[in-house]
Amino acid sequence: MTHRTDIRFLLNGKDTSLGAVGADQTLLDFLRIERRLTGTKEGCAEGDCGACTVLVGHLSDAGLVYTPVNACIRFLASVDGCHVVTIEHLSGPEGRLHPVQQAMVDHHGSQCGFCTPGFVMSLYALWMEVPEPTEAQVESALQGNLCRCTGYDPIIKAAVAVSRYGSPAADYLNTERSAITGRLQALRSGQRVVSGPPDNLSILPTDVDDLADCLLEYPGATIVAGATDVGLWVTKFLRNIGPAIFTGHLNDLKTVEAKDGALLMGAGASYTDCQQSLSEHLPHLSSYWDRIAGWQVRNMGTVGGNIANGSPIGDTPPVLIALGAEITLRRGTDRRVLLLEDFFIDYGKQDRVAGEFVESVRVPLPGANDLNAVYKISKRRDEDISSVAVGINVTVTDGTITGCRIAFGGMAATPKRASAAERALIGHSWSEASFENAADALPTDFKPLSDWRASSEYRMLSAQNLLRRFYLEHDAETTAPIQLASA
Repeated sequence: MTHRTDIRFLLNGKDTSLGAVGADQTLLDFLRIERRLTGTKEGCAEGDCGACTVLVGHLSDAGLVYTPVNACIRFLASVDGCHVVTIEHLSGPEGRLHPVQQAMVDHHGSQCGFCTPGFVMSLYALWMEVPEPTEAQVESALQGNLCRCTGYDPIIKAAVAVSRYGSPAADYLNTERSAITGRLQALRSGQRVVSGPPDNLSILPTDVDDLADCLLEYPGATIVAGATDVGLWVTKFLRNIGPAIFTGHLNDLKTVEAKDGALLMGAGASYTDCQQSLSEHLPHLSSYWDRIAGWQVRNMGTVGGNIANGSPIGDTPPVLIALGAEITLRRGTDRRVLLLEDFFIDYGKQDRVAGEFVESVRVPLPGANDLNAVYKISKRRDEDISSVAVGINVTVTDGTITGCRIAFGGMAATPKRASAAERALIGHSWSEASFENAADALPTDFKPLSDWRASSEYRMLSAQNLLRRFYLEHDAETTAPIQLASA
């Protein structure tokens, strides 16, 4: 098969072509070291602080879409066919400040200034999407940006005031949208990209079928979707990930649709891609979804990647297992469907052979008699990994619990159902006593570990209390129902 060897993208306003781009080269290092665009900062090098935030525009089925991402864990090869926008590109005519920057100045939103470029880029993305945001929308957009000295109040005030300084309609990214779209389309060659040295190849398949072929050719390759996990393998553990097959550009893997009583999600759909459909069809996930990392990570991280990496503290597996989700695994032209709970075998071990990849996720939609909830316990409310996470689905018919699926993360070596607790509920009345029995059964299901996130005792007590909370939130006879999820 013919292929090209260069990575092509737009950097601010310039066409860029790079040869021999290794799998482990990050966008941040390229910007700062090779192009001296040092307004983009390096802070945590793991996608937590937002100092490295840039915008990446990509051609989706809906047109040209710009999203803020973390350049520190975004690999350079993955921006092929994209438009990368850094803080330097915000300078207006005659060097005037951009409306977001001017608002930050006037509302005293910067002190030391190290974090400021990242804040400006996140607020820029928000302003383009929501010109007059509420404080809640600002707070959500800034979940992935850390400030240690200014304090968030003046930054939020600046964000709310940006539209007083200008209109997004007059911004470069809007006035030049058609031209940028044409330039990005011209970069598309329809060829597989293979770049970098032999021991550190970056491979970008042309489509999903070519992805399947690539994995047969390179069965030991690292699959990189959003890089929110793999990125840390490089920046923190200095691992060699080559050859790496990048999938973030494959729009066919990003489809999300409700069909035949289920929500179908391509494995490459990001958390952001899924959010609107989840809010519509699985509204109990809305507030939980907002607690997955920060905005930048939600724009990069994928549901399929969160499943495939097999982490026992992944945010999505417990939620999806509770809903009875299935995954489709593909190797070449062969596909097999597997219950998600059966995919996880042991710590670091999944039911996936060499050359096989997660292609899609199917989530049955709840029935009329189903009660659902998801909960997450973490040290920080926002942008933190979970100590304990749980998805709960209970079917109640005429006052009797006729079905139940409870799945926990952080309680075992894999995401795992609480079988004993489920048995304590199924066939019994909807009552406080039934849920107390379920809580008492949890030690039969789990023997959680103690680590820096939480002790074994804390995890168990939290898990038991979450079952009690589920009952209190959903019991119609409770004098004053406790609805913490909506608080």
